[in-house]
Amino acid sequence: MSTPVFGHRYRNAFLFIVLAGVWGGTYPAVKVGLEDFPPILYAAFRLDLAAVLLLLYAANSFTYWLPRSGRDWLAVFSGGVLTLAGYSVLLNIGQRTVPSAIAAVLAGLIPLLTIGFAKALLPEEDFGITELLGVILGFVGLVVITRPDPSNLLTTDTLGQLTLVLAAASFALGGVLTQWANAEMPFSPRTAWAMLVGAIFTHVASYVSANESIQHVQISTQGVLALIYLGVFVSAIGYLIYFDLLPRLGSVELNLVTYGTAMFGTIFSWFLFGDQITIATVSGFCLIMFGFVLLKREEFYEECTKVLGDVRTESR
Repeated sequence: MSTPVFGHRYRNAFLFIVLAGVWGGTYPAVKVGLEDFPPILYAAFRLDLAAVLLLLYAANSFTYWLPRSGRDWLAVFSGGVLTLAGYSVLLNIGQRTVPSAIAAVLAGLIPLLTIGFAKALLPEEDFGITELLGVILGFVGLVVITRPDPSNLLTTDTLGQLTLVLAAASFALGGVLTQWANAEMPFSPRTAWAMLVGAIFTHVASYVSANESIQHVQISTQGVLALIYLGVFVSAIGYLIYFDLLPRLGSVELNLVTYGTAMFGTIFSWFLFGDQITIATVSGFCLIMFGFVLLKREEFYEECTKVLGDVRTESR
């Protein structure tokens, strides 16, 4: 009897945490892979791997696995071109010249940019001052965790920073447009086709780039493992979870996963590279968690009421 209850009451929260954990390894994996691959081609290869896996899964598991309507295609292209190709390409390019801490902070703009796009395209989204405060607290927590050097904002390549801001905008707009499309196509085949579209656009971008060539690829064990992690876990599994949660949570709430990703990324950096977890890091975690509580205050209140009610019933 406990499984249905868990699935109904905690499924979204569980998948949200899993997604944050899986995506938390993105920055270390990208950093390792960029030592062996050109940035755009690296993004293309990870989407290739994910597209093959998901298309095989979709073709063998769904009867409705081909896009049938304009809304299906809009969701596929929004996800493929903006959320996948645009974000991956711009992220990889920008991260080559921008320190990881600054890159993480700029990625933290995604929830804030999502609010702006959602206000324009999704008027049904109920988002007030309290919710905005929760997002801002999460962003402040992200800054506290990453502790970027302010001088880097002036000395770091300005074009690289602008590229990362555009990456955040691409991801945010892609999620909002996919939600607005309201496609009937199941999320798994839709994600598979979005991966294929994203891979094609990314390969085109790599081909027309003067700085990209297959001859620049260097094969190493670390680079291949990083590519497998990004293709299988971050892209295939991660985006399956993302596009599954999108209609359930909405783009504004779901894109707060950026802040959870930073939390897990810090833990991975501590485990893999020995980075220290300080009082400032814990304080940043607390700010992010408080921001989540503000955003989900009604759900937390209802859950606490249910738990207290169950406890009182059992104690009688």
